[in-house]
Amino acid sequence: MTPLAALDVLRAGRWVDLTHAFHPGIPHCPSFEPEQRTVVYDHAPRSGTRGSGFLAHEYRHVGQWGTHVDPPAHFVPGLRFQDQIPVTEMILPLIVLDIHEQAAADPDYCVTAADLAGWEARHGQVPCGSFVALRTDWSHRWSSQERMINADGDGTWHYPGWSREVLVTLVEDRDITACGHETTDTDPGIVVSQRQAPLEHYVLARDRYQIELLTALDQVPEHGAVIVATWPKAHNGSGFPARAFAICP
Repeated sequence: MTPLAALDVLRAGRWVDLTHAFHPGIPHCPSFEPEQRTVVYDHAPRSGTRGSGFLAHEYRHVGQWGTHVDPPAHFVPGLRFQDQIPVTEMILPLIVLDIHEQAAADPDYCVTAADLAGWEARHGQVPCGSFVALRTDWSHRWSSQERMINADGDGTWHYPGWSREVLVTLVEDRDITACGHETTDTDPGIVVSQRQAPLEHYVLARDRYQIELLTALDQVPEHGAVIVATWPKAHNGSGFPARAFAICP
C-alpha cells in the first residue's frame, strides 16, 4: 500500500482530538506558575507591545503546561529528552483502560490487575509498542483547578491514578511504548499531595514517555484506534505542550 492509499484509509476513520486548548488559568500542577501571554504585535495600531501590522504572541509557561509530554529526562538524568524521541514512537496503537465508573464512585481509585485482565479477556493481550491511556473521565472537570485537584478539608488531593502492578505489567511484560491519562499526574492525588510521584518516576525511568491531561477518551474505543502524539522539537527539552489525537475505526 502506498502512503497516499494509507492516508485515504485513515481519512475514512473517525478522528478525535485528545488535547485541551491551553491558556492562562487552566488547571496545572501548583508547583508551576500560570501562563503569561503577551501580544507583542497586533493588527490594530498601537495595540501590541512592540508594534502592529500582524498578530504575534509571546508565551511564557512551564513545559508541563496543558496537555503535555513528559520525556524520560523530565525525571531521570541521562535518559531521553523530548527531541530524542523518534517520530516512529508518535504513531501507535491506542489502548484505553476504562475505569471511569470506578473513579466516579471512588475518586481515589487506582487501576487494578483485574481491570487489565478484564480488558485482555475482551480484546487479547495488550500489543507490544502500544500507547495505553487510562480513562477516568476526570477531564470532564476541566477547566476548574479546584475540581481537578479535588482537595478535602485537610488539603489532601483526591483523584484517580495508575497502580504500580498495572504499570509493571504494561512496561515490563507487554513492552508498551508510552502511556497517558486525564489527570495532572500519573500517581493518584493522595500520593501527589504528599509531594511524591513514585509511579511517574517508574514510567520515565524505564525510558518511556507519557502524555498528561488528555481529554475525550470517552469518545475512543477500548481497542482498535491509533494515537498520533507529537510536540515541538525543543533541543534537550524536558517537556512541552503536546497535540494528540486518535484515529478510530
